[in-house]
Amino acid sequence: MIESTYEEGAQRIPDPVREFIEKVSFAEPDDILSAVRDVLAEDWMAMPVWARNLAYRLACLQRPDDPGLLREAAADLLSFGPDWDEVAEELKARAAQLESDDSGVPVDGIRRFR
Repeated sequence: MIESTYEEGAQRIPDPVREFIEKVSFAEPDDILSAVRDVLAEDWMAMPVWARNLAYRLACLQRPDDPGLLREAAADLLSFGPDWDEVAEELKARAAQLESDDSGVPVDGIRRFR
């Protein structure tokens, strides 16, 4: 872990990174998603992967029952190699589970056979 103090010899967190972490840590999910979507719409690779992961993670923690958000986060994770594939699949499975009720009929009303 990077030291967050400015002790002599400690690796420093760049100020823009520290500011981003502070802002996203206390932001509402709508604000997080709006910012991420705006940046990605302008330049899909402009936001570093670690920042995207953190932003989606914090939004998902605040909205754990939002299947659309879980799928969006999963799709983003799948864009960056196999390291995150297992987490992405878990998010997609959770989204599917949320959309299904006990009768096996998803919220969209289309019955899928198992």
